[in-house]
Amino acid sequence: LFHEMGHGHHGMLSDATYCTLASTNVLKDFVELPSQLMEHWLSEPVVLKKHAKHYQTGEIVPGDLIKRFKAAELFNEGFATCEYNACAMLDIALHSLSAYGDDFDLAKFEENYLQEQGMPQGIIMRHRPAHFLHLFATSSYASGYYVYQWAQVLDNDVFAAFEETGDVFDSETAERCRACIYSTGNTAAPEELFKKFRGRDPDVTYMLKNKGLTSQ
Repeated sequence: LFHEMGHGHHGMLSDATYCTLASTNVLKDFVELPSQLMEHWLSEPVVLKKHAKHYQTGEIVPGDLIKRFKAAELFNEGFATCEYNACAMLDIALHSLSAYGDDFDLAKFEENYLQEQGMPQGIIMRHRPAHFLHLFATSSYASGYYVYQWAQVLDNDVFAAFEETGDVFDSETAERCRACIYSTGNTAAPEELFKKFRGRDPDVTYMLKNKGLTSQ
């Protein structure tokens, strides 16, 4: 819900003259930033206490349960990262083929490619090719499934800007985020918009830290 509402905000807050440059009509490298950024507020205790209530009694989620939920956030992140990256890499490999014959065996291609990449035993791809709708239902995300991971680099960095103020609901940072990310559509290059908000290029450190994949 928070993810899709982020896309909704990207549309509702759009402030562009031409509809072809407005809202979510941006490069795939940038389109998942507004949506994935919204997900960060989901796990904030103040948000959970407002919306996470028992479906029968209406009891607000207890603080102890929130602590346990927060403690489990990093569970299986290594597994999840591997299964996602395998999908993204296979996506690019498939769309890099210049030609293939009638006898092309997609399952065999998948097996050979994962072996070449050293796919850890015990981990499979999140989406097998036969039902990988992002790749084959339309051309929208073809060779672009990696964008969700790239968006995590961006959204973790952007959310860090809120955290650095000491208040994840800081209104000044929120207004800057609206002006630089949610309202601009494709009226400027994504890298320019990010730099305008953060004052620098994206830093992967924030994503790695929030995934528990770094000791820093």
